[in-house]
Amino acid sequence: MGTFQELKLVVRENDFVEVRRSKDGTTAWFSKTGANMRLCIDGLTNSATVFWTIGPAKLSSKTFRTVASLKDWFALPKERQLQTMERLT
Repeated sequence: MGTFQELKLVVRENDFVEVRRSKDGTTAWFSKTGANMRLCIDGLTNSATVFWTIGPAKLSSKTFRTVASLKDWFALPKERQLQTMERLT
């Protein structure tokens, strides 16, 4: 299984739902129900970027270059994830 497919699997296991895919199939967008979070998997760079909003017109993001780093972030307790997100804004 390639990195793109592995990233998709990890994302789906963490309650994200695919909402759009590029015509050439190299990029997929996901949304998390009940959260102001979107996630993009880029098959050209084999990376995943999580986007979230904190307030009106305030967007932040975090990019993961490996499947393991994305898994590790998802494995953090929700409080730690939120702390990470707040530090990045």
